[in-house]
Amino acid sequence: MDHSLRRLYEDLRSVAVAVVYPPGEDRDLLVEQLKRIGCRIHLHWPFPERPPGGADVIFFQASQCGQNIAAWSASEVEAALIALSEYETPTTLKQLLKINAHGVLTGPFRSAGILSTLVLARSAKLYQNRLQNKIDKLEGTIKSRRVIEKAIRALMDNQRVDEREAYEHMRSRATRLRVSVAEVAAMIVEASEAMEKLGLGAVHGRKQ
Repeated sequence: MDHSLRRLYEDLRSVAVAVVYPPGEDRDLLVEQLKRIGCRIHLHWPFPERPPGGADVIFFQASQCGQNIAAWSASEVEAALIALSEYETPTTLKQLLKINAHGVLTGPFRSAGILSTLVLARSAKLYQNRLQNKIDKLEGTIKSRRVIEKAIRALMDNQRVDEREAYEHMRSRATRLRVSVAEVAAMIVEASEAMEKLGLGAVHGRKQ
């Protein structure tokens, strides 16, 4: 077995699973299979307005989302979402697309398929998290670059230095203060904007 897949299976033994589904045979079957896998299970009913916290995976009755479907969207929930659907009607499919769950089980539920759905949903959620982290990092880099460019322009206007000198000035200050260049740039931009608000404009001086 592949190492990453083996790790996913092993992780399931410590996974906290919330089951948001009404009492009955279907829920009993689902809970029994999850117990066999080794998951820690928490039952929730009646259907809450928002997904329960503290869970790694949430199995939930998709038809109950109603008007509050946005709160149950995969992009808004920290846990992996597995929708439990009783029917495959056009309305249900449309709702599932809006939820964008990481996995779907369609009734009547069977023991076979629960484990694979759980593993794939966890894998999809972890992949989604990695992508989001990359996006956040890229957005942070772009934002920092824009602040640095703005600070460079402010230094060029106020200190009569060229672009290279402006950047080196910020880099040396960052080293001295033990902060990032982006943080120094933010200080410069904030100071420059404050001067403009005071009506002082560009105050030319010598680089220190």
